[in-house]
Amino acid sequence: MTAGSPWFRATNPPEDTEPDPAPPAYGAQAAPYGAAQAPEAPLGDPDAYGTPQAPQEAYEAPYEPAYQGGYETAYATTRAYEPIPAPDPGPAYDTPSPAPDPAQDYASTQVLPPVPAYDGADMAPAAEPPDDETMALRSLGEAAAPAPVRRTEPLPPPGPGRAERRRAAKRKGGRAAPAPAAPQPSPTPERPLSRVEARRAARAAKDSFGVVLSRGVGELFITFGVVMLLFVTYQLWWTNIRAGQQTDKAKAEIENSWDQGGDSGAPGAFEPGKGFAIMYIPKLDVVVPVAEGISKTAVLDKGMVGHYGEGRLKTAMPADKQGNFSVAGHRNTHGEPFRYINQLKPGDPIVVETRDAYYTYKMTSILPQTAPSNVSVIDPVPKQSGFTKPGRYITLTTCTPEFTSTYRMIVWGQLADERPRSKGKPAALVG
Repeated sequence: MTAGSPWFRATNPPEDTEPDPAPPAYGAQAAPYGAAQAPEAPLGDPDAYGTPQAPQEAYEAPYEPAYQGGYETAYATTRAYEPIPAPDPGPAYDTPSPAPDPAQDYASTQVLPPVPAYDGADMAPAAEPPDDETMALRSLGEAAAPAPVRRTEPLPPPGPGRAERRRAAKRKGGRAAPAPAAPQPSPTPERPLSRVEARRAARAAKDSFGVVLSRGVGELFITFGVVMLLFVTYQLWWTNIRAGQQTDKAKAEIENSWDQGGDSGAPGAFEPGKGFAIMYIPKLDVVVPVAEGISKTAVLDKGMVGHYGEGRLKTAMPADKQGNFSVAGHRNTHGEPFRYINQLKPGDPIVVETRDAYYTYKMTSILPQTAPSNVSVIDPVPKQSGFTKPGRYITLTTCTPEFTSTYRMIVWGQLADERPRSKGKPAALVG
């Protein structure tokens, strides 16, 4: 900081202060540094103005002016310019200022206009003006800087417009097809898994023991259900179809043997499992062959009716003059010839055809349920039948309730008519 700075002028100098002499012309011999100069205006209290003070030494410490509350006193005059020393021949980074014009009137710049009082609100430090020497370079650099380029992805090709879709719909006779979807970018390939990650993924993909067990139990139940369904289908449907085929075959064989003069039908003349008669129940629309014996596999399961003709259960034949002709048959499955015998009423006909004659019985009574061990129902004079003396009777036995073999159902009948085959069918079959 120099003593000639305009910010360090005396406060309220005397009015009769003589102006400083004009600076010498550019290039004139300057006074050596430190030469005696005119004493500066006194500083300090303006009330003590006019009192001579000793010259003050230069203040070398950094100047940090304190806030004095406001600039209320205007500068009256300006200090005169100090003599400009000769230019240093050394390197200079700034362009030298032009030489001042001696003829310029410095008196016009001696007094500055009054400075308004500072109120601390509206005044702000003025912005520093830009350097004139670098303004052109900055302007040139700003103008030459290229604008940032925004990189954008290529847009997908536009689809057909609304008018085109309507025309296409009219040509096809329907609504306009939706615009094709924009192509999706290909997925980014995933990085391969490490060995540890692959093991963890494989371990996580395996099912736990509980899942495997529940799945096995579920599959077992499903298999069992399917097997049961197939078994029921076999019992209720397929066995009847198969029994119908076998009974038709057995009936044809019986009729052929009659035409060829086969067995006469005397007791003991038929082998077990061999058919010898045909039974008709007109009310139930039943026509079934009668075979010797009550074997389940050889007779009953083939859809035929079995005659009790073996061992102590041996009963009479239709041609006998007295006795109880007793037969057995399935109520359910395997042809089920006796399924609806519980619907028979007293007087309903039951016809048995042999090689020589037709034997017509009339239904008399029914025993809805009895134990399988009750063999007295097939005695020559069956008990619980209502018969009291020997005669020519018929007994039908089957299982009950339906689809079980817990008990036996018994139906009895008594012979009402015997007609030779040569005379034709009886009235019960003709009507």
